Amino acid sequence: MRRYQNYVMGSWLDGKGVETSLFNAITGEALGEVSADGIDYEAVLHYGRTKGAEKLRKMTFQERGRMIKALALHLTSIKNKYYEVSSWTGATKIDSWIDIEGGIGNLFANASLRRQFPDLPYNVDGVTAPLSKNGSFIGHHIMVPKEGVAVHINAFNFPIWGMLEKIAVNLMAGVPAVVKPSEYTCYLTEVMVRDIIDSKILPEGSLQLICGLGRGIIDHVGNQDVVTFTGSAATGKILKSHPKILEESVMFNMEADSLNATILGEKAVPGTEEFDLFIKETVKEITIKAGQKCTAVRRIIVPENLIEEVQKGISKRLASTKIGDPSFDGVRMGALATKIQVDRVMDSVNQLSESQEIVYGDLEKFEVHGANKEKGAFFSPILFRNNDPFNKTAVHEIEAFGPVSTIMPYKNMDDAIALSKLGKGSLVSSIVTPDNQEAKDYVIGAASLHGRILVLNKDCAKESTGHGSPMPLLTHGGPGRAGGGEEMGGKRGVLHYLQRTAIQGHPTTISKITEQFQYGADMPEANPHVFRKMFEELEIGETVFTHKHTVTESDIVNFANVSGDNFYAHMDVTSLDETIFEQRVAHGYFILSKAAGLFVDPKKGPVLLNYGIDEARFVKPVYPGATIGVRFTVKEKIDQEKRSEEDIAKGIVKFLVDVYDETGETVALATILTMVKKIDQSL
Repeated sequence: MRRYQNYVMGSWLDGKGVETSLFNAITGEALGEVSADGIDYEAVLHYGRTKGAEKLRKMTFQERGRMIKALALHLTSIKNKYYEVSSWTGATKIDSWIDIEGGIGNLFANASLRRQFPDLPYNVDGVTAPLSKNGSFIGHHIMVPKEGVAVHINAFNFPIWGMLEKIAVNLMAGVPAVVKPSEYTCYLTEVMVRDIIDSKILPEGSLQLICGLGRGIIDHVGNQDVVTFTGSAATGKILKSHPKILEESVMFNMEADSLNATILGEKAVPGTEEFDLFIKETVKEITIKAGQKCTAVRRIIVPENLIEEVQKGISKRLASTKIGDPSFDGVRMGALATKIQVDRVMDSVNQLSESQEIVYGDLEKFEVHGANKEKGAFFSPILFRNNDPFNKTAVHEIEAFGPVSTIMPYKNMDDAIALSKLGKGSLVSSIVTPDNQEAKDYVIGAASLHGRILVLNKDCAKESTGHGSPMPLLTHGGPGRAGGGEEMGGKRGVLHYLQRTAIQGHPTTISKITEQFQYGADMPEANPHVFRKMFEELEIGETVFTHKHTVTESDIVNFANVSGDNFYAHMDVTSLDETIFEQRVAHGYFILSKAAGLFVDPKKGPVLLNYGIDEARFVKPVYPGATIGVRFTVKEKIDQEKRSEEDIAKGIVKFLVDVYDETGETVALATILTMVKKIDQSL
């Protein structure tokens, strides 16, 4: 009998005895056993906080991002091996694609976030806070990696996606992880973790795996750790109230199963593309992963005059959905993950049946293709109808975590919004409508109790990722019953694993700490010109003080002729009454263009190109006769990887362009982005 193992403290280990026996969800065949009994969780967490974090915290965001990208590329190259193992969980090929490709896609998406962070092991957050009259005392915020571990307790339904979408974020932040998947489907997670460990792409200790029950792991968490939980709301509440979580103020993020709703807009009548989309999307959400998704549609809210048509449409499509062994042609829905799950869903369906009617499906009489219904964990799609959802409220309280959903009527959009909120907080809801005002009314009215809202119509349907698909660059989580947490969300997710700290001091000191030039800091004059220096030679704060230029009316006229910008404030002195201008004013873009003419050293050198301008501001009018100069300062440096052996070694340098007039006051500010060559390491 195969023993699925735990990877802790640098070794693959068995626990004592057998905590859980594992079975193929399609055939009922025994797959193996697993146990984590006897593992020293205090030592496991200590190993992560020391061995795992040692290298991760020293890496910059750029280095972490490249590491995660390398892992994504490696897993992509061997991804086909996971599909067979995934089928043992009852998954169809599409179900497996969501789990496997979706998980790896999270790695790629999070790796790309490196471009939103500084080239440092820590983040510089927000903007400078001026704290004194003369500018010698300022404040800022930095965010450093927490000096703990991320403990991820995941559900059975996504053994790969559940792991990768979480570790991608904590690794980007510089925090190691201990992953505890559901013991029932841990065999798929274990297969991938073996490949990750063998690749040696991640520093040792940055990923540990508990395949058994993991009882006692939370007993040893501390205030620098982060615990995330995905699963039932009831289990989540127990973990969230654990004495150690409360005593140590441990950050706890919960993503709980919720009673998600989809709404058919009043304008999406039969015959419209939106009506057909609604039927298709709803049935997909009932049958994908056999309804075992925290984002699956549980409540189908439709206009009361359309409920019969919707019921017929959904029932007809469900009737054409073949259930069985996913390896057989035409099978569109596999099994639940375990026989235990069959019993749990059956119990929930029986409870719901006390207050509402089954209009499609049968708990006993349904056909299974290519497999033995008694041996596998199969379950029929069940469609309920509840004609009185404001009074028969079990549907808003009981979730059957399988292919089970309830259709219910609404009278108007206010009713639909109210029904969606009776779920007391969900991960996602959706509205299908061709009418943008109707979409707006629903979104604004319902958003307070939903973590995500999909607005679906024919214009976006072709590329829509669907109701049930959380995306790595958007937050995943929801209020109330859904757990009150947030996952992913692009940069927001990474910040969850960082400690924000306010720092105060002189601009020069804060510049040193942040490695970003702060206005008012020392500005040593660059010698030679900064455009003559290689990337490594440039120092934050060094400045070119340019020659001056006196602005004339001819400058304004000539720039208007070249640019075509003949705005009245530049060209018509008779139109300036009741404006803020005293006389014809120079174009802001002329000021920046002239600034470039002043600060650029034109000879060929290390600067390859200027590829953008950020944060451009025109802060004071410039009139003919004003004399301008530029303080051109190295603001920030960001390393950049070579994309190939032939690629030029280079980095990104941000320069502050501070244009000032004869009074010394700033008239324009901007940040220009440049690519600058590195010193040739091959010489």
